Amino acid sequence: MTSIKEQAAISRLLSFLQEWDNAGKVTRSHILDKFIETNQGKTAPELEQEFSQGASLFLVRLTTSLRITYVTDSCLEKLLRSIGIFLSAVSSNRYLIEFLEVGGVLTLLEILGLEKIKEEAKKESVKLLQVIANSGRMYKELICESYGVRSIAEFLAKSKSEETQEEVQVLLDSLVHGNPKYQNQVYKGLIALLPCESPKAQQLSLQTLRTAQSIVGTTHPSIVDCVLKVLGTMHLEVQYEAIELIKDLVGYDVRQALLKGLVALLIPSVKETSKLQAKILSDPSVLQLTPSLPMFLQQAAAAKAIGVLARNDMSIAEELLYLRVVRGLMAAMGNMDHSNSQRLASLTLECFVQMFPLVAEYVRKGMGEELYQLFLTAFRRTSWRPTKSMLPKPCASMAAPTAWTLSMARMIRLRWPTSHTSRRRMWNQRSNSSCGKPGRPRLRGREAWQQEGVWGQAQSHSTWLRGEDGD
Repeated sequence: MTSIKEQAAISRLLSFLQEWDNAGKVTRSHILDKFIETNQGKTAPELEQEFSQGASLFLVRLTTSLRITYVTDSCLEKLLRSIGIFLSAVSSNRYLIEFLEVGGVLTLLEILGLEKIKEEAKKESVKLLQVIANSGRMYKELICESYGVRSIAEFLAKSKSEETQEEVQVLLDSLVHGNPKYQNQVYKGLIALLPCESPKAQQLSLQTLRTAQSIVGTTHPSIVDCVLKVLGTMHLEVQYEAIELIKDLVGYDVRQALLKGLVALLIPSVKETSKLQAKILSDPSVLQLTPSLPMFLQQAAAAKAIGVLARNDMSIAEELLYLRVVRGLMAAMGNMDHSNSQRLASLTLECFVQMFPLVAEYVRKGMGEELYQLFLTAFRRTSWRPTKSMLPKPCASMAAPTAWTLSMARMIRLRWPTSHTSRRRMWNQRSNSSCGKPGRPRLRGREAWQQEGVWGQAQSHSTWLRGEDGD
């Protein structure tokens, strides 16, 4: 026999449920507001205590109302947030099963595809899908079996809210982890998103694709063309993510195809360049973008990506030389219609000139002496320098200055301070660092350098470079 307190609690629950059943749209909205305010963050036992062990009765009414009214968008956002309180509560596996048994996943996925529903409601639907996916592998497979990857990917491409798109990225990242049966499906869905028109969707897809690539371990044949096409974007954040993905892809079996594609982008086809039109229309204040602009953007981004790859890995730089990358870079430097292609191609060509002396001689012959000297003057002001592992090996005979000697001389001149002020500052810093030590006199200027033998080494090295050494 139940106690008086239990009877009173049951009576309050029945009264509350009756009020919900008889309420209209406005009254139900107020009930949901109060429920969200008072029960946010509660655990499953606390919810059961709040509803006198009858919380499932209210959850059934919420899910039923959702399935009936989600097309009309009647209190949809509040309904989803209320259901989320049940599903995200600690020890809420019972509520999750009850929600899935009535087709909750299919309803949430269908909400994402409806155009009349507000963006906020769709965002809440994505959050509920996140809760379901994070509950275990079985639930991730259930979402994928319900054609969830396709619905989620299409929603990411069409969404206008960046916050919602970021929530979708979290959901896709969750589906690719711990889901071996359908991880390839998620991987292909991310590749299919790359040609979409939304820059934010492209950026998030590229970020998630890097994670998915490391999990899947194998590459899809279409990924090379899709990533190379993304390089034609005008958004630098998308271009950055594409180059980062390219850096990862060179470690897989698509390396050769990827490098060939990058080199090919440096020289646009004659068919494409023949479509050039006037940049300025009758109104001189309006700048009209030519149809070849995406092609030039691809050219500039390819030059940048090649430079990044060559600086990171010497073996990739050598492979690019076999693919005639120097010819392509010099052609991109001659693009008078896109200054960014000229700038990025010259920076990348500088990298190859510094790494390979033979390339320096090839470029000298191709440019001519006057233009080559201007090119050298320009790249001396850049900050990149080759590391020890990238420096060429010395020749067997050092009697006469060779191409390697001249290249080394240029590198040492770039590293060594040329102004009297900078040399004096370095001497003073060196002498000051030796002051205050017991038993050592205070040395200044060149004397301090001679004490350490550094000045003598520099003089002998300079004499060897000039050919004054008798050996």
